[in-house]
Amino acid sequence: MAGISTKTVHEIFQTMDYGSSTTNTATAQSWLEKHSRTLGFFVDGKFSSPADRQTQDVTDSKAAVVCSTVCAKDEDVVAAVSSADQGFKTWREMSCYQRAKVLLKLASVLQRHSQCVSELCELSQSSTSPTVLIRLAQYYASWAQLRDTLMPEWTPHGVVVVSDDCTVYFLMLKVLPALSMGNAVIVVPGKTTTLPALLLAQLFMEAGLPAGVLNVVTGSEALAAKLAQNPQVTYLTYCGCKQTGEAVAKAVAGWGVPMSFSLSQSSVCPFIIFDSADLDSAVDGVIELAFKKKRDFQWVLCVQESVLDSVVARLKLRMAGMKCVSLVTETDRNRIDVVVQEAQQQGAILIQSCPPPPTGGLYPPTVLCGLAPSCESVISPPPGPVLPLISFRSSAEGVALGNHSPHGQAASIWTEDLTLALESAKSLCLGSVWVNCHSVMDPALPICGRRESGNCTDGGREGLYQFLRPSLSPSLPRSSPSSINYAAFGSVASKFMIPEGFDPSSVPRFYPQLVSGQLRKADSGCSRSVLAPGGAVLAHCPDGGRKDVRNAVEAATKVQPGWMKKSPATRSHSIYSLADSLDKRRQDMAVSIQTQTGISFEEAEKEVELSISRLSDWAARCDKEQGGTPFPPQSGSALSTPEALGVLGVILPSSKPLLSLVSLLAPAVAMGNAVVMVPSEKYPLPALEFIQVLQASDIPAGLVSIITGGRDQLTQALANHSVIQSIWYWGSKEGCQFLQYSCISPLKRLWLHCEEEEEKEAGRNWSSSNPSLQEELWRKAVVWKSIWIPSA
Repeated sequence: MAGISTKTVHEIFQTMDYGSSTTNTATAQSWLEKHSRTLGFFVDGKFSSPADRQTQDVTDSKAAVVCSTVCAKDEDVVAAVSSADQGFKTWREMSCYQRAKVLLKLASVLQRHSQCVSELCELSQSSTSPTVLIRLAQYYASWAQLRDTLMPEWTPHGVVVVSDDCTVYFLMLKVLPALSMGNAVIVVPGKTTTLPALLLAQLFMEAGLPAGVLNVVTGSEALAAKLAQNPQVTYLTYCGCKQTGEAVAKAVAGWGVPMSFSLSQSSVCPFIIFDSADLDSAVDGVIELAFKKKRDFQWVLCVQESVLDSVVARLKLRMAGMKCVSLVTETDRNRIDVVVQEAQQQGAILIQSCPPPPTGGLYPPTVLCGLAPSCESVISPPPGPVLPLISFRSSAEGVALGNHSPHGQAASIWTEDLTLALESAKSLCLGSVWVNCHSVMDPALPICGRRESGNCTDGGREGLYQFLRPSLSPSLPRSSPSSINYAAFGSVASKFMIPEGFDPSSVPRFYPQLVSGQLRKADSGCSRSVLAPGGAVLAHCPDGGRKDVRNAVEAATKVQPGWMKKSPATRSHSIYSLADSLDKRRQDMAVSIQTQTGISFEEAEKEVELSISRLSDWAARCDKEQGGTPFPPQSGSALSTPEALGVLGVILPSSKPLLSLVSLLAPAVAMGNAVVMVPSEKYPLPALEFIQVLQASDIPAGLVSIITGGRDQLTQALANHSVIQSIWYWGSKEGCQFLQYSCISPLKRLWLHCEEEEEKEAGRNWSSSNPSLQEELWRKAVVWKSIWIPSA
């Protein structure tokens, strides 16, 4: 019979070749043959393949062409967005039960077609178990059922574009939560996810998903940006490599579309072996993880010096006789050769299972021993089965090496000492930590990239909120990009600068800014005017700039780790003292608000009273907002904990100058962050008066800096500072566009508001204590960490 192996059992065991799976191959091949091996778009619930489109080939692991896909044109983009918009209206009107029922049925459909799904994933070099996809469908079906019960004041974005070039698992980890929350989705798959994405779209229709709710459009890397530029698209999320992510961010900047990025494909992750580890199990984990053809992340092996020789000996023993691994592309071979040669020149010792072939797309499993942390192959490991190895002396040094990379995706730590494991996991600035295991994932736990690995959270309840927004929170207005010279942004002098020949003696007061916990003039020595509503000069204040931001961030990085480690009760006490300090100066604060804004004294007093109440609210919430212990289906335990982002930059709005300052400062500080705040150019006086309130409280010096100056100039300084992890911005449309363009490298979390448009539409109600608005503030101030602890 065709497809049956004629090899003997002895021959199979000698070569260890994979056997053929005739049933799977026939199922997948028949699906491809049904579409004549030319797959079009999946739009409005059906396949369409226009005749005059370019095509691109999909190849398997042996570079053989499996089929071809159609490349979309502008009219195809319009058709997909129009279909998604109509589908969203239908999907949104369905009840939670009806949406959950569709996703539950999808689980059974996936079970029925698991062979075809598995085979197409293998053909596409994006291996994903159908069991994992079934678990995803079941998990998010339950969230679809509970959305209105647990999130009644949150609303879906609308039409969401999901661009993915990782694996089918990561693709569905974005598609399913978006659908469960009531959004319509347009998928732009990468080369390795195209075939599974088109098949899954068909299976969604079989499960009863309304036409248009899920569309798949294939084409070039620029396709996601073209889709996001359509005014009916309301959100874009990308998962893949940093280079493509940067291109997408810069192309979409200024179109008024919120964006999030999971750059896991470029992430470098540490595999840390302590001297208390079970070395045999740890080395087994290294072999399983590092020498696969396609890895989710790049890995660096970190071994404690006291067991280095034992680990190296075990690696040599386990690697002996291992076959060469095929590379994803033959161009990877050139880079591997360059990296290995450079490492040897720097003194690295090679451990290889066999000599590498002179040319071609094969390379043996290789370990580069004796490298320094600054070596290029450690900072940016090559693709393929090459593993850099570095050593460390103490456990503290091991954690420091784990945090050495600019990425923050995941780590695998190996030790039999539970205390050491938990302390190390807590100290690592990473999104996921696996203890004595690796690559364990479940949708119940969040996957959260840190630093250059991403600015969003996928998985768990926490990952749902990227596809929702509070009903009372204004969305970013849609518009066309402005013509901006990004290199010169922020260089234009402000209208509040003091003109030449002005007599400073005619102004009653000069207000210093708060930098590094001290009252200072601007580093440049320049000042600016504080104007009354009628245009009269009330005072002078510093005109801060890049050096002031640098000094403030430097002080913040020194004090923030200690503040984050304080107990929630201690942070709560400090914020209560801040509220008490504000209460004692309520008259002065009310006068400054009245003088600056021109409102009545009664309204100013009410704003101060609300500010005191808001500080007390967040002081009370310090020890109430906690993580949890989900129950994953795998054996063992798991923890999900919120952590501080680090140093935040906040450009404050003009409306309610004191209340908005307090409403943004309190959650950031309560969650353990340090803050660099830029007051409104129009109304800086209340923020300057608030400096005295800060100094009279128990808030540590340097934790909060208030820098006055030109909004664009200080925005530019914050955006270009690599330590700033997140920027909350209220300002101009051009400022929003600049931040979207610039904050992809270095990557930052952005919360953008076009103040001019919000003023037309009443904007954010700072006086409101609506729970969804407070929860939004809390979730913007934290990042999530998942810790996996196996029981056996």
